[in-house]
Amino acid sequence: MKMATKRLFDDFDFEGFWDDCPYSLENYVEPPPTDELIASIEHEIGGYRLPAAYVYLARRHNGGMVKRNCHPMKERTGWAEDHVAIEGLFALGRTSTYSLAGKFGAKFMIEEWGYPPIGVGIADTPAGGHELIMLDYRTCGKRGEPQVVYVDQEDDYRIVVVAPDFETFIRGLVEESEYDTAEEDRAAAIATVERGTLSPIVVRALAAVGDHLPHGERMLRTLARQMVDEKGFFALHDDERSHLMFGLMFWLYSSLCTARSFEAFLGRPETGTSYDSPCFELMIAFDLVTEPYGFKTRGYAEGFVRDWWDGCVARGDMVEMAEGYRLTSRAEAALLGRLATIAGPEGK
Repeated sequence: MKMATKRLFDDFDFEGFWDDCPYSLENYVEPPPTDELIASIEHEIGGYRLPAAYVYLARRHNGGMVKRNCHPMKERTGWAEDHVAIEGLFALGRTSTYSLAGKFGAKFMIEEWGYPPIGVGIADTPAGGHELIMLDYRTCGKRGEPQVVYVDQEDDYRIVVVAPDFETFIRGLVEESEYDTAEEDRAAAIATVERGTLSPIVVRALAAVGDHLPHGERMLRTLARQMVDEKGFFALHDDERSHLMFGLMFWLYSSLCTARSFEAFLGRPETGTSYDSPCFELMIAFDLVTEPYGFKTRGYAEGFVRDWWDGCVARGDMVEMAEGYRLTSRAEAALLGRLATIAGPEGK
């Protein structure tokens, strides 16, 4: 008697799986791939044969953000002690921003962000590129069935197995509500902003501006605490307090050096292994494993920072001078005044 072959995703409920919000449709999703496109993408990403389950899923819905965005883990991640969160799955294509061969897809993460060449990046996380879900072909070879692994850039590219194969990974995704730790997260965020040690860069900058901002640390922590009270966690978005934090970080940065460009202000050099060179990332978002600090968001979205920067330039609050970009004296006075107000009397 011939046994029936198990079909991919047999009995899997796709109802409520995808999050087809406008951002996802614009940045993640592509049309179903053809055989020719799949072959060309596989060649372009290094000759790796993509799992049949990945191809099957792409033909149903090619990439996208997901509502079931958490996967349980037996080891800690940069996201949580017992799970990892993802933003979306990369499409099999090259036209969407987050596709395998797209602007910020699999090739970009290895070539530009230094992720280990163990296979193919297939999903990003809320950490803004500092974590990646990958297909790991080290054991099976380029034509075999890869494991799904989690890679943490901020932990020296530590690799942790998530699932034995792609289909198991997708089946293991659950909604964030399965990990409802809002109260614990809020308490941890309060501890971070009230007692977490500051980045060495921020410490140097606060010392440099002491005469202009004598209660700078208190003001910084008060602003961050207000963010936690409003959101339940410490994160920077497109809102007034986040814009104030972007402005404060830039002003502190400017006390140590002058930004030649947005990119110079934002990220550390590829060869950067210390806090010697100031940058936004190492001031408030991430730390170095060899010298960690506590007051950090553990992630950020570059788009929010860029929108703030572009808005400052458009309004004339930030101007390009011979040596680089600076806030105008008027914008600087307005920033410090708003910070003093939002921080309350003790911050004045």
